[in-house]
Amino acid sequence: MKLRKVSAASAAVLALALAATACGGSDDKDDAGSGSGGGGKIKVGIKYDQPGLGLKQPDGSFSGFDVDVATYVAKELGYDKDKIEFVETKSADRENALARGDVKFIVASYSINDERKQKVDFAGPYLLAHQDLLVKADSKISKGGDLNGKNLCSVTGSTSAQNVRDKIAPKANLRQNAGYSECIAALQSGAVDAVTTDDSILAGFAAQDKYKGQFKLVGEQLSNENYGIGVKKGDKATTDKINTALEKMVDDGAWDKAVTANFGPANYKNEPAPKIGVVVK
Repeated sequence: MKLRKVSAASAAVLALALAATACGGSDDKDDAGSGSGGGGKIKVGIKYDQPGLGLKQPDGSFSGFDVDVATYVAKELGYDKDKIEFVETKSADRENALARGDVKFIVASYSINDERKQKVDFAGPYLLAHQDLLVKADSKISKGGDLNGKNLCSVTGSTSAQNVRDKIAPKANLRQNAGYSECIAALQSGAVDAVTTDDSILAGFAAQDKYKGQFKLVGEQLSNENYGIGVKKGDKATTDKINTALEKMVDDGAWDKAVTANFGPANYKNEPAPKIGVVVK
Protein backbone atom coordinates (compact mmCIF):
# COMPACT_ATOMS: atom_id res chain seq x y z
CA MET A 1 0.00 0.00 0.00
CA LYS A 2 2.79 2.36 0.89
CA LEU A 3 4.61 1.56 -2.37
CA ARG A 4 1.53 2.36 -4.42
CA LYS A 5 1.24 5.81 -2.78
CA VAL A 6 4.85 6.69 -3.55
CA SER A 7 4.43 5.56 -7.19
CA ALA A 8 1.32 7.65 -7.66
CA ALA A 9 3.01 10.73 -6.27
CA SER A 10 6.04 10.20 -8.48
CA ALA A 11 3.83 9.81 -11.52
CA ALA A 12 2.06 13.09 -10.76
CA VAL A 13 5.36 14.96 -10.41
CA LEU A 14 6.61 13.46 -13.67
CA ALA A 15 3.44 14.49 -15.51
CA LEU A 16 3.72 18.08 -14.28
CA ALA A 17 7.38 18.25 -15.31
CA LEU A 18 6.61 16.95 -18.79
CA ALA A 19 3.77 19.47 -19.19
CA ALA A 20 6.01 22.37 -18.14
CA THR A 21 8.73 21.24 -20.53
CA ALA A 22 6.28 21.02 -23.41
CA CYS A 23 4.95 24.52 -22.74
CA GLY A 24 8.45 25.97 -22.54
CA GLY A 25 9.48 24.37 -25.81
CA SER A 26 6.46 25.72 -27.63
CA ASP A 27 7.02 29.28 -26.44
CA ASP A 28 10.69 29.32 -27.38
CA LYS A 29 10.20 28.01 -30.91
CA ASP A 30 8.38 31.03 -32.30
CA ASP A 31 8.97 33.78 -29.74
CA ALA A 32 10.28 36.89 -31.46
CA GLY A 33 11.49 38.18 -28.12
CA SER A 34 13.76 35.25 -27.29
CA GLY A 35 17.44 36.01 -27.55
CA SER A 36 18.29 33.21 -29.97
CA GLY A 37 14.97 32.86 -31.75
CA GLY A 38 14.64 29.45 -30.07
CA GLY A 39 16.01 27.74 -33.16
CA GLY A 40 12.77 28.39 -35.03
CA LYS A 41 11.70 30.87 -37.67
CA ILE A 42 9.85 34.14 -37.56
CA LYS A 43 7.15 35.14 -40.05
CA VAL A 44 7.16 38.76 -41.14
CA GLY A 45 4.53 40.43 -43.33
CA ILE A 46 5.68 42.54 -46.28
CA LYS A 47 4.43 43.66 -49.69
CA TYR A 48 5.56 41.63 -52.70
CA ASP A 49 4.83 44.21 -55.42
CA GLN A 50 6.31 47.55 -54.33
CA PRO A 51 9.75 48.24 -55.85
CA GLY A 52 12.01 50.05 -53.42
CA LEU A 53 9.89 48.98 -50.45
CA GLY A 54 8.88 45.34 -50.64
CA LEU A 55 9.45 43.36 -53.82
CA LYS A 56 9.72 39.64 -54.49
CA GLN A 57 12.36 39.04 -57.13
CA PRO A 58 12.10 36.39 -59.88
CA ASP A 59 14.68 34.25 -58.04
CA GLY A 60 12.54 34.24 -54.89
CA SER A 61 14.63 36.75 -52.95
CA PHE A 62 13.26 40.01 -51.53
CA SER A 63 14.41 43.62 -51.78
CA GLY A 64 13.36 47.06 -50.64
CA PHE A 65 13.54 49.47 -47.73
CA ASP A 66 10.78 47.68 -45.80
CA VAL A 67 12.63 44.39 -46.32
CA ASP A 68 15.86 45.92 -45.01
CA VAL A 69 14.06 47.31 -41.95
CA ALA A 70 12.31 43.99 -41.30
CA THR A 71 15.57 42.05 -41.64
CA TYR A 72 17.39 44.39 -39.24
CA VAL A 73 14.59 44.23 -36.67
CA ALA A 74 14.32 40.43 -36.87
CA LYS A 75 18.09 40.18 -36.35
CA GLU A 76 17.80 42.28 -33.20
CA LEU A 77 15.02 39.99 -32.00
CA GLY A 78 17.30 36.99 -32.39
CA TYR A 79 16.58 35.76 -35.92
CA ASP A 80 19.26 35.57 -38.59
CA LYS A 81 18.33 36.18 -42.21
CA ASP A 82 17.85 32.47 -42.95
CA LYS A 83 15.33 32.25 -40.10
CA ILE A 84 13.01 34.90 -41.57
CA GLU A 85 10.00 33.81 -43.58
CA PHE A 86 8.51 36.72 -45.49
CA VAL A 87 4.74 36.46 -45.96
CA GLU A 88 2.81 38.56 -48.47
CA THR A 89 0.32 40.76 -46.64
CA LYS A 90 -1.94 42.80 -48.87
CA SER A 91 -3.27 46.08 -47.51
CA ALA A 92 -6.79 44.79 -46.92
CA ASP A 93 -5.57 41.81 -44.87
CA ARG A 94 -2.91 43.34 -42.63
CA GLU A 95 -5.03 43.64 -39.48
CA ASN A 96 -6.44 40.12 -39.91
CA ALA A 97 -3.00 38.62 -40.48
CA LEU A 98 -1.82 40.00 -37.14
CA ALA A 99 -4.99 38.99 -35.30
CA ARG A 100 -4.75 35.42 -36.65
CA GLY A 101 -1.10 35.17 -35.74
CA ASP A 102 -0.08 34.54 -39.36
CA VAL A 103 2.89 36.88 -38.85
CA LYS A 104 4.77 38.28 -35.86
CA PHE A 105 4.95 41.80 -37.27
CA ILE A 106 4.28 43.67 -40.52
CA VAL A 107 6.54 46.11 -42.38
CA ALA A 108 4.55 47.08 -45.47
CA SER A 109 4.19 50.86 -46.03
CA TYR A 110 1.70 50.63 -43.16
CA SER A 111 0.64 54.19 -42.29
CA ILE A 112 -0.25 54.78 -38.66
CA ASN A 113 -3.73 56.22 -38.12
CA ASP A 114 -6.31 56.28 -35.34
CA GLU A 115 -8.62 53.78 -37.00
CA ARG A 116 -5.90 51.17 -37.39
CA LYS A 117 -4.67 51.73 -33.84
CA GLN A 118 -8.00 50.37 -32.62
CA LYS A 119 -7.10 47.00 -34.12
CA VAL A 120 -3.30 46.73 -33.98
CA ASP A 121 -0.35 48.20 -32.12
CA PHE A 122 2.41 50.06 -33.93
CA ALA A 123 6.14 50.32 -33.35
CA GLY A 124 7.88 53.31 -34.88
CA PRO A 125 7.27 55.25 -37.03
CA TYR A 126 10.33 54.31 -39.08
CA LEU A 127 9.70 56.52 -42.14
CA LEU A 128 7.79 59.74 -42.81
CA ALA A 129 6.53 59.78 -46.40
CA HIS A 130 4.35 62.30 -48.22
CA GLN A 131 1.91 62.11 -51.09
CA ASP A 132 3.70 63.46 -54.16
CA LEU A 133 3.63 63.52 -57.97
CA LEU A 134 5.89 61.60 -60.35
CA VAL A 135 6.43 63.04 -63.82
CA LYS A 136 8.81 62.50 -66.73
CA ALA A 137 12.30 63.88 -66.23
CA ASP A 138 11.81 66.45 -69.01
CA SER A 139 8.30 67.42 -67.92
CA LYS A 140 7.47 71.11 -67.47
CA ILE A 141 5.23 70.21 -64.52
CA SER A 142 7.02 71.69 -61.52
CA LYS A 143 4.11 72.10 -59.11
CA GLY A 144 0.70 70.60 -58.54
CA GLY A 145 -1.20 73.46 -60.15
CA ASP A 146 0.46 72.67 -63.48
CA LEU A 147 -1.70 69.53 -63.63
CA ASN A 148 -4.87 71.44 -64.49
CA GLY A 149 -6.04 70.11 -67.83
CA LYS A 150 -3.46 67.31 -67.67
CA ASN A 151 -3.95 63.56 -67.13
CA LEU A 152 -3.29 62.22 -63.64
CA CYS A 153 -3.10 58.52 -62.80
CA SER A 154 -3.69 56.69 -59.54
CA VAL A 155 -4.95 53.29 -58.44
CA THR A 156 -8.64 52.42 -58.39
CA GLY A 157 -10.02 52.93 -54.89
CA SER A 158 -7.20 55.25 -53.83
CA THR A 159 -7.99 58.70 -52.47
CA SER A 160 -4.67 60.14 -53.72
CA ALA A 161 -5.89 61.44 -57.07
CA GLN A 162 -8.97 63.07 -55.57
CA ASN A 163 -6.72 64.64 -52.95
CA VAL A 164 -4.79 66.32 -55.78
CA ARG A 165 -7.98 67.68 -57.31
CA ASP A 166 -9.29 68.87 -53.96
CA LYS A 167 -6.09 70.65 -52.94
CA ILE A 168 -4.04 71.80 -55.92
CA ALA A 169 -5.44 70.93 -59.37
CA PRO A 170 -9.25 70.92 -59.55
CA LYS A 171 -9.21 70.59 -63.35
CA ALA A 172 -6.86 67.60 -63.55
CA ASN A 173 -8.24 64.66 -65.53
CA LEU A 174 -8.30 61.57 -63.36
CA ARG A 175 -7.40 58.18 -64.77
CA GLN A 176 -7.44 55.06 -62.62
CA ASN A 177 -5.64 51.77 -63.13
CA ALA A 178 -5.60 48.50 -61.24
CA GLY A 179 -2.08 49.00 -59.92
CA TYR A 180 0.81 51.45 -59.81
CA SER A 181 2.80 49.41 -62.33
CA GLU A 182 0.12 50.22 -64.90
CA CYS A 183 0.24 53.91 -63.95
CA ILE A 184 4.02 54.00 -64.35
CA ALA A 185 3.75 52.32 -67.75
CA ALA A 186 1.14 54.91 -68.78
CA LEU A 187 3.45 57.71 -67.65
CA GLN A 188 6.33 56.23 -69.63
CA SER A 189 4.22 55.98 -72.79
CA GLY A 190 2.81 59.49 -72.41
CA ALA A 191 -0.77 58.34 -71.84
CA VAL A 192 -0.74 60.28 -68.55
CA ASP A 193 1.25 63.29 -67.40
CA ALA A 194 1.71 62.36 -63.75
CA VAL A 195 1.22 59.60 -61.20
CA THR A 196 0.36 60.25 -57.56
CA THR A 197 0.75 58.28 -54.32
CA ASP A 198 3.30 58.20 -51.45
CA ASP A 199 6.67 59.62 -52.51
CA SER A 200 8.43 56.52 -51.17
CA ILE A 201 6.39 54.27 -53.48
CA LEU A 202 6.96 56.58 -56.45
CA ALA A 203 10.69 56.77 -55.73
CA GLY A 204 10.86 53.00 -55.52
CA PHE A 205 9.42 52.60 -59.00
CA ALA A 206 11.58 55.39 -60.43
CA ALA A 207 14.72 53.79 -58.97
CA GLN A 208 14.25 50.55 -60.92
CA ASP A 209 16.96 49.91 -63.49
CA LYS A 210 14.49 49.98 -66.39
CA TYR A 211 13.27 53.45 -65.37
CA LYS A 212 16.45 55.11 -64.10
CA GLY A 213 16.69 58.71 -65.26
CA GLN A 214 13.26 58.73 -66.88
CA PHE A 215 11.19 60.23 -64.05
CA LYS A 216 11.41 62.81 -61.28
CA LEU A 217 9.46 63.67 -58.13
CA VAL A 218 7.81 67.10 -58.14
CA GLY A 219 8.18 67.62 -54.39
CA GLU A 220 4.58 68.24 -53.33
CA GLN A 221 3.77 67.21 -49.77
CA LEU A 222 0.03 66.64 -49.85
CA SER A 223 -0.12 64.38 -46.80
CA ASN A 224 1.99 62.95 -43.99
CA GLU A 225 2.30 59.17 -44.05
CA ASN A 226 3.93 57.83 -40.89
CA TYR A 227 5.00 54.25 -41.68
CA GLY A 228 4.85 52.01 -38.63
CA ILE A 229 5.51 48.36 -37.91
CA GLY A 230 2.26 46.56 -37.15
CA VAL A 231 2.16 44.23 -34.13
CA LYS A 232 -0.69 42.19 -32.70
CA LYS A 233 -2.86 44.28 -30.41
CA GLY A 234 -1.67 44.03 -26.81
CA ASP A 235 1.79 42.59 -27.58
CA LYS A 236 3.67 45.34 -25.76
CA ALA A 237 6.79 43.24 -25.26
CA THR A 238 7.35 42.79 -29.00
CA THR A 239 6.44 46.42 -29.73
CA ASP A 240 9.00 47.67 -27.20
CA LYS A 241 11.74 45.41 -28.57
CA ILE A 242 11.05 46.55 -32.14
CA ASN A 243 11.24 50.21 -31.06
CA THR A 244 14.62 49.54 -29.47
CA ALA A 245 15.79 47.87 -32.68
CA LEU A 246 14.62 50.83 -34.81
CA GLU A 247 16.49 53.28 -32.59
CA LYS A 248 19.65 51.20 -32.97
CA MET A 249 19.19 51.04 -36.76
CA VAL A 250 19.16 54.84 -36.90
CA ASP A 251 22.06 55.27 -34.47
CA ASP A 252 24.43 52.88 -36.24
CA GLY A 253 23.78 54.33 -39.72
CA ALA A 254 21.99 51.31 -41.15
CA TRP A 255 18.79 53.33 -41.64
CA ASP A 256 20.49 55.97 -43.81
CA LYS A 257 22.27 53.25 -45.77
CA ALA A 258 18.98 51.50 -46.51
CA VAL A 259 17.32 54.74 -47.66
CA THR A 260 20.17 55.53 -50.05
CA ALA A 261 20.32 52.00 -51.45
CA ASN A 262 16.60 51.75 -52.17
CA PHE A 263 15.56 55.30 -53.07
CA GLY A 264 18.79 57.07 -54.01
CA PRO A 265 18.60 56.48 -57.79
CA ALA A 266 15.33 58.47 -57.86
CA ASN A 267 16.89 61.46 -56.07
CA TYR A 268 14.43 60.95 -53.22
CA LYS A 269 14.69 63.75 -50.68
CA ASN A 270 13.66 61.82 -47.62
CA GLU A 271 12.75 63.24 -44.25
CA PRO A 272 15.16 62.53 -41.38
CA ALA A 273 14.44 59.36 -39.43
CA PRO A 274 11.35 60.05 -37.30
CA LYS A 275 11.47 59.80 -33.54
CA ILE A 276 9.88 56.73 -32.04
CA GLY A 277 6.32 57.41 -30.94
CA VAL A 278 6.09 60.80 -32.69
CA VAL A 279 3.42 60.78 -35.39
CA VAL A 280 3.40 63.86 -37.62
CA LYS A 281 -0.15 64.96 -38.38
